[in-house]
Amino acid sequence: MTPRRNSILAALMIGLIAILGCSPGPSSQGSGSNPLDDFARCLSDEGVRMFGAYWCPHCAAQKEMFGASFENIEYIECSLPERAGQTQYCKDKKIKGYPTWEFADGTRIEEEATFEQLANKTGCVLAEGEQNG
Repeated sequence: MTPRRNSILAALMIGLIAILGCSPGPSSQGSGSNPLDDFARCLSDEGVRMFGAYWCPHCAAQKEMFGASFENIEYIECSLPERAGQTQYCKDKKIKGYPTWEFADGTRIEEEATFEQLANKTGCVLAEGEQNG
């Protein structure tokens, strides 16, 4: 790329970042963020990880349950492209089904988990008014 093209791309990226930074986010409560964001961050801070596969309908349901807040969940993709098997990491972790929620103490929930189950296992608090999955 030419230096002029690089400058144009950089200016576009800065403009995009400025626009996104100024756009209204989800309704605020408490810390100024979505309560599900706080819950999801707490889960990750407590060492919770979700193992899943891109093709798994139960994993999709878990992601949908969290909505955009799922980006705060530590997620490990176990499927190889085109469903060509499982990643070596997931084999080594002995992941047998999806989703698998693993906790810091090594215990697991090997099915779709509700907000209540995740809260009970971690002590993370889900703000009042949030639906239980």
